[in-house]
Amino acid sequence: MQTLIAFWNILRKDIENYYLKPPNISWGIIFPLSWTLMQLIRSQGDIGIEELLSGLMAMSVLFGTTSMLAVTITFERRSRSFDRLLIAPISISTLVIAKILGAILFGILNAFVPVIFAAFFINLSGINWGITLAAVILIAITSALLGLLIAVSAKEVFEAQTFSNFFRFPMLFLCGLFIPIDKLPVILKPISFCLPLTYGTDILNGAITGNSIFNAIFNISVMLVFTTLLFYLCLRNIKTKWIL
Repeated sequence: MQTLIAFWNILRKDIENYYLKPPNISWGIIFPLSWTLMQLIRSQGDIGIEELLSGLMAMSVLFGTTSMLAVTITFERRSRSFDRLLIAPISISTLVIAKILGAILFGILNAFVPVIFAAFFINLSGINWGITLAAVILIAITSALLGLLIAVSAKEVFEAQTFSNFFRFPMLFLCGLFIPIDKLPVILKPISFCLPLTYGTDILNGAITGNSIFNAIFNISVMLVFTTLLFYLCLRNIKTKWIL
């Protein structure tokens, strides 16, 4: 029971204190929103909105979750409140899950902002919403863990956001969000398949347009492997950098 109370208090504190921090608003909300509006307005030409929707959703999740972790971890590290959490009578695994859950929820909410805008332009009844939700959750989890992995190494918010951008912006073009993977140069394709966002976007493509490289079961399995790996790396990073 004490673990559940601690878990809930950590999650509630993050939601109340960090959702509307300026760095989170700029990178986690305004950037995905402005990119979404730009692409939807542009899509009235030759590009179909359905073809853009999966990329816009994946991008919104990616920037929302990583921005949230960049804010929460660095603010708490600077104020040393995270140090107090590390000596609290809860496991490191519980602490990590509690810290990333707020970012995951924020990313999931972000994902459906493009859907709301797209609903004014096209009929969304043909989308497989069950698979779409599963993909959004998996993208949010892997992105949050990636954000935590990066944020642990930063001391200030601007450092965490800068480090995150080294990963986020290349992923916009390597993971099939807006440029199909089969149109990438041959030398870049292996890199694409080493990134978890590629498989999450592929699930969304299959659920929204019916066009995917792999089947949903394979993509979900790969995403679960990435989740396990990133979770392990986050735990090791926290123990190495902040405990030992």
